[in-house]
Amino acid sequence: MLPEREPTLRGHGLVLRRPTHDDAALVRAAGTDAYITSVTTVPPAPATDADVVAYIARQHSRLPSGQGVQLVIEDESSGGAVGQIGLMVKDAHRAAIGYWVDPGARRRGYAGRAVRVLSAWALDLPGLHRLEASVEPWNDASMRAVEGAGFVREGVAANWEMVSGQPRDMVIYARVPGVRGDLGTRG
Repeated sequence: MLPEREPTLRGHGLVLRRPTHDDAALVRAAGTDAYITSVTTVPPAPATDADVVAYIARQHSRLPSGQGVQLVIEDESSGGAVGQIGLMVKDAHRAAIGYWVDPGARRRGYAGRAVRVLSAWALDLPGLHRLEASVEPWNDASMRAVEGAGFVREGVAANWEMVSGQPRDMVIYARVPGVRGDLGTRG
């Protein structure tokens, strides 16, 4: 299902691209957010140079290992990196989307736009039949982001994911090929 190389995707005023060592400041900023560090492998502040290099190397290793694709979210007009989005393979026909936005860049629509761009690309991958997103029930902004990208809420799954070592309920969303991302309807 996955491509041989990380794609560079453009749309909605964003560029989604391969992480580089120039993204160290973004990784350090994300490490100041306790929630990001609890649900990702972003090193918590204060991260050493070695921590940041290891984090970026992990992102690069995901595609060759078949785990998925991790991309930096970059504002196309400013060229500034504002977050990260990824596609994680769940099985031969199913993948999940996950993302985070730098705390200083939130409330500007970056997450929702990035989800639109990545999900449109992912749903064209051969063999992919289902794209999922899971969101904690309190995270209204993230729910708006995935719903705006055409994901349909399927329900709440009890103890679905581990967050900070604790099982947490998650709202489960899905998109499937043939469903229009702007309305969530067949079209």
